[in-house]
Amino acid sequence: MKKEFIKRALRGFPQGIVIGYVIAICFSLSIGDGNYYACSSELIETFGSEMTAVVVQFICSGILGAIFAGGTVVYEIDSWSIARQSAVYFLIGSLAMMPIGYVMNWMQRSFWGFVLYFFVFVVIWLICWLVNYIFWRLRIKKLNNKVSQLNK
Repeated sequence: MKKEFIKRALRGFPQGIVIGYVIAICFSLSIGDGNYYACSSELIETFGSEMTAVVVQFICSGILGAIFAGGTVVYEIDSWSIARQSAVYFLIGSLAMMPIGYVMNWMQRSFWGFVLYFFVFVVIWLICWLVNYIFWRLRIKKLNNKVSQLNK
């Protein structure tokens, strides 16, 4: 399991970086002034230079990608229920997202800023979980139907 976690995390690191850059591009497009904003002005202010802020964002995006990708190994523990697997995966994701969100200035640095950020994270996580759950449920149903057809 540790080997599989590491393998997935190594694949997830560059995926996290790509997602981070896609978000930066979308953010820049939404501003609509023709400029590319590699990171937020708050992050630049926090780290003192744009270059340092971009490097920190690059590393944090990669870490998030690695942790979320590596964490998927919990879904392969057959002795656990889907509820337990999901709860552990949520905990893994939360323990990564909350401190990185704080460092990256994705939340207001206050109690209520943390609460709001965590609430938004929970909502997004639940939507993603539900979409995946429905996808896999339909896929399994389709496979079961094919097996039924073969057995007739």
